[in-house]
Amino acid sequence: MNNSSARGSMKSGFCVFVMFVGLTIVPVLANDADPLQDFCVAQPSTILLNGLICKDPSAVNASDFAFHGLGKPGSTSNEAGSAVTPAFAAQFPALNTLGLSMARLDFAPGGLVTLHTHPRATEVLYLAEGTLHVGFVDAANTLFAQTLQKGDLFIFPKGLLHFQINVGKVPALAIAALNSQNPGVQLIPNALFGSGISNAVLEKAFSIGKKKVESLKSKFNS
Repeated sequence: MNNSSARGSMKSGFCVFVMFVGLTIVPVLANDADPLQDFCVAQPSTILLNGLICKDPSAVNASDFAFHGLGKPGSTSNEAGSAVTPAFAAQFPALNTLGLSMARLDFAPGGLVTLHTHPRATEVLYLAEGTLHVGFVDAANTLFAQTLQKGDLFIFPKGLLHFQINVGKVPALAIAALNSQNPGVQLIPNALFGSGISNAVLEKAFSIGKKKVESLKSKFNS
């Protein structure tokens, strides 16, 4: 084989390698899988799979694609002073396979949506009314926080710890959009003190005594 042929063979092999890497990486970077049909309105089922079972298309009508659950304020009469009304695939079956969802966030003055993560989605928050202080923490433990006014947007990257708190004197309303039909929500206080992690682990991790750990467990165990 001459040098020209060898170079051509190497170039061809490199192109095949690049194509292989591209085809391998692209699905990994995607969030929810792309749909294989125009729509897949979910129906109740006891079968567990990665998504929800489709309703027979012949039984689907226009009302399946409308959701009326975000027009009513959630009750903020709780310790956190906030309410989250989700429109995920579980509540809005037409979102099944479409890779997005929404939620309504209501805040009393001082109301907080506590530290939490969405393990399967990036979130964009639109502030419709009021004033919110929001932020997230990256893997280097750097805090990115802003105080938002009506009409502002803020992004919370996928899987990162974040929060929202009403720092105004009147109720606040925000709308969240997420790039997953089932983004998941992990509340950090509940995950730490309500999941059954042993006292010994929590005592050492937070440098606090057994009584304090048990007090926090009693608060978040529910």
